[in-house]
Amino acid sequence: MNRNLLILLLLVVVVVGSAVALLLVPSPAPTSPRTEPVVFQEPIFTPIPPIEFVEIVIAIQELPRGIVIPEDGVALRPWPRESLPANKVSSVREVVGRIARTDIAREAPVLSTQLVDNISQLASAGSDAAAVLPNGKVAIAMPVDRLTNVAHAPMSGDTVDVIISFLFVDVDDEFQTRLPNRITLTVLRQDGSLEFQRGIEGRIEPSGDFPFPVVVGPSETQRPRLVTQRTIQNALVIHVGTFPPDGDFLNRRPTPLPPPTYDPARGGPTPLPTPTFTPLPPKDIITLAMEPQEAVVLVWAIESRLPITLALRSARDRNAPPTSTDAVSLEYVISEYRVPQPAALPYSLEPAIRSIRRLILTEELLLGVFTNPGQ
Repeated sequence: MNRNLLILLLLVVVVVGSAVALLLVPSPAPTSPRTEPVVFQEPIFTPIPPIEFVEIVIAIQELPRGIVIPEDGVALRPWPRESLPANKVSSVREVVGRIARTDIAREAPVLSTQLVDNISQLASAGSDAAAVLPNGKVAIAMPVDRLTNVAHAPMSGDTVDVIISFLFVDVDDEFQTRLPNRITLTVLRQDGSLEFQRGIEGRIEPSGDFPFPVVVGPSETQRPRLVTQRTIQNALVIHVGTFPPDGDFLNRRPTPLPPPTYDPARGGPTPLPTPTFTPLPPKDIITLAMEPQEAVVLVWAIESRLPITLALRSARDRNAPPTSTDAVSLEYVISEYRVPQPAALPYSLEPAIRSIRRLILTEELLLGVFTNPGQ
């Protein structure tokens, strides 16, 4: 037999024998960790005292401010004694027929401080305008017309921007009066006294043609320079027009109707009279909510009699951050829109063009109100 083959067979026998020996040797049993005996303890329960309930009057429907509370508007419901309101009411009779001083939400307790006996006592609750005014804002009113108020489109809850126009003129630093100043020439008389000539407007300039200076005067009054800029942004419209005497501009208070009377001839109740429509008051004033400093700016503009125009904002743009705009002047319009300066031609039109058509508010707007009273 080949020697190499014999050595290979011996190696195979040794490997197989080793594997069989490993399989026959028993493996040591796994040792389990030592466990301590579990002692079961009975749970300790703390007795909870029963919740004590007390019946109080709650609203079972929405009760707006100013409504006469009906019988089906309130009811007795159990309420935990520990959380009883300080001004609770325990009897339905104390509530029915009285007037809600404030809005009372459904399922809310009715408090004695929320009830009054007559309409005049509602004044102690404050106005609706103050109730809807956002925190940190103040309300300010300003005059408007159809042009400055976006054709009376803004309503309560809208937001507007305030655009103000300024007219600039040159003034004397000391006199604070419009230039040019009035110049009075003096002449020295032979007796040594001064003679004052009649004052004229202008400025003294040297002249190369004459030995004495000349006075250059204006041909007309100084023309103001117009600049327009958006100032206050996102001002909330609280109300348009004059507030009603009772302060309820939200129209939340019910209007009582006279009870129908029985008519024996007709065999039924007398029909209610046809309601008459009261014409709406003029919308010549608007109330806006804004920051306190912005209110000061608006009052200054009103006192200065500056032209103020409102711009209505989109309802989807109320919470947008403030943006900046460029002030608009004659130079801005000519540069931005590339308005060319017309050439001085040797001919012109007859009649001469001396003014641009303008809208006279006091005539044309009032005429439109009388001819279209519904607008």
